[in-house]
Amino acid sequence: MKLWAGRFQKETDTLVNDFNSSIQFDARLYKQDIAGSIAHAQMLGKQGIIEEHEVESIVEGLKAILEDIEADKVEFSVDNEDIHMNIETLLTQRIGDAGKRLHTARSRNDQVAVDTRLYVKEEIPVIIGKILDLEEVLVEKAKEHTDTVMPGYTHLQRAQPTTFGHYMMAYANMFKRDVTRLEDCLERLDECPLGAGALATTTYDIDRFATAQALGFKKPTDNSMDSVSDRDYAIELLSALSILMMHLSRFSEEIILWCSWEFKFVDLDDAYSTGSSIMPQKKNPDVAELVRGKTGRVYGSLITLLTMMKGLPLAYNKDMQEDKEALFDAIDTVEICLPVFAAMVNTLSVRRHNMERAAAGGFITATDCADYLVKKGLPFREAYMIVGRLVNLCIKNHETLDTLTLRDFRAICDLFDEGVYEAMSLKHCVNGRTVYGGPAKESVLKQIALIEEFIQQRK
Repeated sequence: MKLWAGRFQKETDTLVNDFNSSIQFDARLYKQDIAGSIAHAQMLGKQGIIEEHEVESIVEGLKAILEDIEADKVEFSVDNEDIHMNIETLLTQRIGDAGKRLHTARSRNDQVAVDTRLYVKEEIPVIIGKILDLEEVLVEKAKEHTDTVMPGYTHLQRAQPTTFGHYMMAYANMFKRDVTRLEDCLERLDECPLGAGALATTTYDIDRFATAQALGFKKPTDNSMDSVSDRDYAIELLSALSILMMHLSRFSEEIILWCSWEFKFVDLDDAYSTGSSIMPQKKNPDVAELVRGKTGRVYGSLITLLTMMKGLPLAYNKDMQEDKEALFDAIDTVEICLPVFAAMVNTLSVRRHNMERAAAGGFITATDCADYLVKKGLPFREAYMIVGRLVNLCIKNHETLDTLTLRDFRAICDLFDEGVYEAMSLKHCVNGRTVYGGPAKESVLKQIALIEEFIQQRK
């Protein structure tokens, strides 16, 4: 018999039973559910709502159920719908009437709310740790390549020279923001909904501050209706994870391009590549492609929750059962992507000469050529037009700026002298950009130091 069967005169249809049940996915909340139930039972005892001997029996029974679940000795039932009713039924079967007293002053609405918050609270630090592991990889790559010149791009066109170290720090700063977003989410969700009941608390003299403290929350939630109907923390987490996956996807796209024959800037380690079933020459960047593909999966989880919540009146509605599969899948996806992605980046080889060769083409020192004229007193817009004419001349004659003769330069502007060649050299162009945040070696080393400090504060 179902725990809520008193009101009903008919058994639930089998199709409805299967449709309504969530145990197939919320079973993973067993630890959180048992922790919440222990805290609730102990509070009931301290408040004199149930007897102390009943509390002892409940706590011992719940701990035994936890051990049996982890030993794979428990088979959950679809008839009991969810993890909450499965555990309560097991407890009652094992300890008798005391088990029936556990649900005093509690609803499955506040029960699932506290379970899910506890789960998210535990998973966010795990994800942060994996991001920091990736940050450490990026720091080491940046240290190795502060002098490795490569083209920087806008519109996927060669734009200005930078270094591979500077590039790695760009992604390191993205992932730094991801960490702080997750930390913000963790701070906001650190409130305990247990004791809110179905929506309007209870007439029993419960102590919500005691259960919040016992479960490691900063405080109880302030409004009982909001407590059971809020899924903002889950939406916020999925938003942060979607942004994180977007960053991983952008990085994946770069790696996919860089290891193609058209770029050949990097080589992926064989252990993080796959081959073709028909083309023996192929070495495919499947890890990067899968991360790029799984990004859409995490986006889908975010849209699922936003769409699910957009039309719900207060307070709890059964629609909200749909939060867990999306939430769990997004967390699982991120947690599997981060370590394999970090390992792929850690083991890739950088082809310095190919990067530098690419940086030498595409007129990426054109801005520096214009700046050279500006430093001789010419307004930037005039300098810009002159260098544009030089680039056009090069294109017509299949030249580059550094292969033009001084006579070619002076034919367009007599301010040019031999110093223009040094002004346009790749190393000068990179290391002359000492502005805070720029690609010069001393600037990149400062960026590395900031990320290292950020990591050390959290590990």
